[in-house]
Parts: sequence; C-alpha cells; structure tokens
Amino acid sequence: MLPEGWKEERLDELLKNKTITVHIDGNHGSFYPKKEEFVSSGVPYISANCIQNGRIDFQKCKFLAPEKADKLQKGIAKDGDVLFAHNATVGPVALLKTSEERVILSTTLTLYRCDPIKLNNSFLYQYMSSTYFDTQYESIMRQTTRNQVPITAQREFVFLLPPLPEQKKIAAILSTWDRAIEGTEKLLANSQQQKKALMQQLLTGKKRLPGFTGEWKKHRLSDFFVRLMQRNTSGNTNVVTISAQDGLVKQEEYFKKTVASETLDGYFLLENGDFAYNKSYSIGYPMGAIKRLNRYEKGVVTTLYICFRLKSHQFANGDFFEFYFDSGLMNYGLTQIAHEGGRAHGLLNVKPADFMHLQVTVPAVDEQEAIAAVLTRANEEITALESDLARLRQEKKALMQQLLTGKRRVTVD
Repeated sequence: MLPEGWKEERLDELLKNKTITVHIDGNHGSFYPKKEEFVSSGVPYISANCIQNGRIDFQKCKFLAPEKADKLQKGIAKDGDVLFAHNATVGPVALLKTSEERVILSTTLTLYRCDPIKLNNSFLYQYMSSTYFDTQYESIMRQTTRNQVPITAQREFVFLLPPLPEQKKIAAILSTWDRAIEGTEKLLANSQQQKKALMQQLLTGKKRLPGFTGEWKKHRLSDFFVRLMQRNTSGNTNVVTISAQDGLVKQEEYFKKTVASETLDGYFLLENGDFAYNKSYSIGYPMGAIKRLNRYEKGVVTTLYICFRLKSHQFANGDFFEFYFDSGLMNYGLTQIAHEGGRAHGLLNVKPADFMHLQVTVPAVDEQEAIAAVLTRANEEITALESDLARLRQEKKALMQQLLTGKRRVTVD
C-alpha cells in the first residue's frame, strides 16, 4: 500500500499532466554530428560516458561550434535537467548543473525536465538513482537484444511521488549524503595523486628522505631475485589461482580453486611475497604487469608468467620493489626487450633471461625500507578513504530504500 499522500504514476501520465514537461533523447540520424564537426571549445556535447558519480564531468565532453549547435533542434538540455543514460551504457543518472545556456545531448542520453511546482528535480534524480528504479530499466533491457532502453519504453516507468514538500525534504537529506560522498571522493583523488607524485620522486631519487645521502647504484634484477620454476603437482588444491584482468594480478580477483585439481598441474607455484610478470601478449592478458602475491600463502599462475623471489632481505626490500614495479619505471626496458624478441622470433615475448638481466637503479636496503614505509602509509590512507567511501555509499543506499518508498517518513516544517 502507498503511504498516505503518495501517488504512483507512470511516466506517460506525468507527461500528460505536465508534471514532467520535457522527455526527449539526443540527436541522431542526419543531425548526428560528424567527427570533423567537433571543436576544441564551444557548446558542450555530452554522452553517457560523461556521467561520473551522478554528475557531468565536462572534461570528458566534446564541443560543437555555436553555428552547428544552432542547427540542432532536439536534445538540448539546460541547468536542472535530469539525464538518464539509456543506450550502450545504461543506468547512470545525473542532475545537470551548468552555467551554460544549453548543452547538447548525444543519442545515449534522455533528459527529464520537471515542472518545479509539481515535481522537485533533485528528488527525481535521487529516485532514478535508486535500486527500485534500476529494476525497472533492467526488466526492459531483458526484452531487447542490446543494452538500451528506448525512449518509448521509458514511458512505462513507474514513479512513487510524495507531496512536493516531502519531495524537497527527502532530496535535501539525500543531497547531504551526496556532499559527504563527493567530499570523500575528492580526498581520495587527492591522496591517490599525492601517492603518485611521491612514487615518482622517491623511487627515482629526485627526492631523498632525511638522513640518506648515499649514491644509488645500478643492479640487474638477478642480483636481487632468483627465478622460480617450481610447478604445482596433482592433488594440490590448497592454492589460489591468480587471474590477470588487464594484465594485472589483482588481489580482489584471487579466488579459491574449486575445479578438478589436475587443471592446476604444471602451473608455476608461488609463495607469499613472490612476484609474477606477464611476459607475453595474449587475448585479455596485456604484457607488462608485475604483481606480488601478498594476500595468500600459496598461489599458482600460468606459464605466461616469469616468476621470481627475493634472494635475501638483507640486500633488498620486497615492499620497495612492489612499489617500484607498480610505478612503471621499468616499462621502457620491458618494451625494448619485448620488441627485440619480436624481431628475433616473430612475436612479442620477453625471454626470462633477458628479463632477469634488466637493470634497476636503486638505493641501499635501509633507504629502500624507509621509502617503502612512506609509501605504505600513503596506501593505508587511501585504503581508509576507500573504506569510508564504501560505507557512505552503502549507508545512503539503505536510507534511499526507506525514504524513497515511504517506509520511513520525514517531518516537513
């Protein structure tokens, strides 16, 4: 049952009674701008990929010259419109905030414009960002052969609407959470940028930590590491397989192997702290990622990898080298020997011997440890902010479930 004073209305009804005054998608057909018609500045032209966390990232948009924009008769958005991504990328919603007189939409977006005395646009944005709304467009998508929710199908959307004062109060409460989320996102982005700058300075010696003045020296990887060749054996399933999405051995993508143990036969066996480098190009496995097993005691990787382990903690710090490999400082050397191998053998493939002979310029182990400690603290700050952000998003989601369905009512002054 609906809460007292609430209404349930379809979009076509809201259009009929002019609660929503405009519902149109972007330009297509002969009016769709050609590639050569985009310019470096002018009237913003936005698409679904410009929506980032409920906002339009204008740094990602394209631009049209005013004279070209003047020829377009539809898909013209303005400040306060609610935008819904309905094609290819389906689901993201944004409340358009802009000082521009007009913004042009691509075919991937639909705009919703409200009559402000009947429907609060911020409330509509929050409602269309909810899981209740998600289930509606997902249901429509299941009936199509591609990821899209045509504008005609959108007319079937159902909206739960409280009285206008309650809409405004709900929107204000949820907007407070949005500001907290946005603030945490900015802190996270700043911390990530600061860590990146620190890595570029500390891992190259451009910035030295207090108390360290010794000369950095060139070494081969083989000076610090030994190559691993041990293979996994039949029956040993007390390991994790390491996937390599985008060439990265990602901690969150480790998973316990549940299939028959013989499928793990012949894989290279790693122990906690070992490194693995993807040495070959393969579909879905771009060459070049060096990552470390540091969450599980045992792991296995395919023979696409060159696996290696520290010889001694007395001369090298594993945490330092994890940051060093992540920094991209070895990319040039890796690319060079890959192409040399390609010229010699007809394919891009880093030979293990060439890999182990790559040179790195690094400080003594005590400075390595100090650098690793600084970067580890930066990582911990990032992890804490990521945790805060996840918590805020989850708490807002739970609140939306209550406020946008009327299960929890607000007091209107």
